[in-house]
Formats: sequence, C-alpha cells, structure tokens
Amino acid sequence: MKATVVGIVTPHLLRVVDLANEAEKGVNVDWHLREAVSKTMGELGEQYNASALVAAYVEGLETAVRQAPRTRAAYIRVLQAAAAAARNLRRD
Repeated sequence: MKATVVGIVTPHLLRVVDLANEAEKGVNVDWHLREAVSKTMGELGEQYNASALVAAYVEGLETAVRQAPRTRAAYIRVLQAAAAAARNLRRD
C-alpha cells in the first residue's frame, strides 16, 4: 500500500480537531496541543517528502479555521494556535 500525503497528514489533523472539540467543552488543551503539533512536525519532518507533508498539515489547519463556524470561538482558537505553532516549527 502506497502512503499518500493526505493519508499521512489526516490523522495528525484529526488529533488537533479532537483537541479543539475538547476545548469547546471547557477542557484546557494547551499542553496537549503543543505536544501534538511538536510531535507531528517531528514525525513529518523525518519523511522524504517532509516539505510537502508539513505544507499540507499547515494548509489543513488553516482550511479548518476558515471553514469553522464563527460561533465556535474556542474551537477556532485551538486550530489557529496549532497552525501558528506548526508554522513556527517549520524547517523549510
């Protein structure tokens, strides 16, 4: 089975979405979010196509922010924080 960019990146995006959903319930996810993004960037950065994977991850987070209903402030805040952290950790 050949791994695709989408197939590799999607589980990482879903982890952040799960944390964003938890934040909406009042859970403090800051530490978990930093850990998830850092771990993801490390894992993606080790792949042969790291720049494409990292770009897809950041783009996926930014797209989730744009598509989220504006009424979901905590959810959006977590996604924005994840996107910012990923951009800051990018090694390209």
